[in-house]
Amino acid sequence: MTPSPNKADPLLRDLVLWISREPRHYRDVMDAWKTSCPRLTIWEDAIDCGLVSRTFTTGTGDIITVTDKGRAFLSDTGAYSAA
Repeated sequence: MTPSPNKADPLLRDLVLWISREPRHYRDVMDAWKTSCPRLTIWEDAIDCGLVSRTFTTGTGDIITVTDKGRAFLSDTGAYSAA
């Protein structure tokens, strides 16, 4: 069973919103969102909850995009209108 995202987590919302603006290269996501704190698992939470996906594309490498569930999460949190 996929865990439910914590809608009160502003970092999770910010990560998904940032990725929603355009597909991102995996290395760019890691550079922008890496942390040395084991309690900040924003990237892992977003993947585990199914809010973002990682797809390998020949020539460009791993690309991170927001899933339908991620767009619904953003809409539910008021981050943007899914319309």
